[in-house]
Amino acid sequence: MRKNLLLFIGVFGILLVFVLINISLGSVDIPIKELFKAVFTGESSQETWTYIVLEYRLPKAVTAIIVGSGLGISGLLMQTFFRNPLAGPYVLGLSSGAGLGVALLLMGSGLLGVGLGNSLWFSKTSIIIASSVGSFLVMLSILLTSLKIKDSMALLIIGLMFASLTGAIVNVLSYFSTSDELQQFVFWSLGSLGDLSWIEVGILAAFWLSGLALSLILIKPLDAILIGEPYAKSLGVNLKTMRYLTILVTSVLTGSITAFAGPIAFIGLAIPHLVRLALKTNKHILMIPSVCLGGAIIMLICDSISQLPGLDSTLPINAVTSFFGAPIVIWLILRSRKLNF
Repeated sequence: MRKNLLLFIGVFGILLVFVLINISLGSVDIPIKELFKAVFTGESSQETWTYIVLEYRLPKAVTAIIVGSGLGISGLLMQTFFRNPLAGPYVLGLSSGAGLGVALLLMGSGLLGVGLGNSLWFSKTSIIIASSVGSFLVMLSILLTSLKIKDSMALLIIGLMFASLTGAIVNVLSYFSTSDELQQFVFWSLGSLGDLSWIEVGILAAFWLSGLALSLILIKPLDAILIGEPYAKSLGVNLKTMRYLTILVTSVLTGSITAFAGPIAFIGLAIPHLVRLALKTNKHILMIPSVCLGGAIIMLICDSISQLPGLDSTLPINAVTSFFGAPIVIWLILRSRKLNF
């Protein structure tokens, strides 16, 4: 127990180091001393530096922590629940539902006579609301379906079918949309950790904390179901309640993150595997905090890479998480020859 505690403290220290690295990068070069002054005192030698650190870089770093840890936890729950190493946070079609909501707003609104010139209609807030509504409707459909479908694998297939259906609608909307509308939708689909105000970060954090709190309730049921549903039942686990809670936690975390940051690839699928390979355990009392910290660190690293240190341009975060993350997972799997699941 003491060894694990020391390990978590060490990893948390690494997380703080990467937070510092992350907020030190950007098109404007700010000395480390001034970064500390801006963060801890709210002031620095230049007012512009203070504004950049407190109103842009720090919220972006906090968003990266929330996104990485939230998607990591969602992926862990889905992989355990479905007992499928390829399951991820978007397996139930939540990302596709969010994409459909945004597509209807950005590309379907032209059918209603609303143009791109209407800045209110196409504001960041309206996109967040559209994404949230799309995710919520898919979540509601999955929950209603789970009332009649008892088999977890059947529910997984239905989730994939929801994703295919919403994806088909998005494709049709893309075909009839203008180039400007399509461009806005593509930009959203690339994901973004920046441009969130502290109020928006606070709202996202509230959903994140709610999801994490609910996930702690699932620790013992998740451990039991790894051995098998009959064993879980013999321990008194209510599989029906567990199913609803697992879907609800994943929906809250994934839906809110997708709404505020867009769809982020790789993190939810890969982080649980990376942590399993590092810890050599499936115990969720260790996995959940480890995945939380690991997801946050990897997300900060990917965001730091996306800023192309030394250059003024940035890469889409979605491309970075996939491009740099997938080879790491492939290497680890080849090295261990199998996934410990």
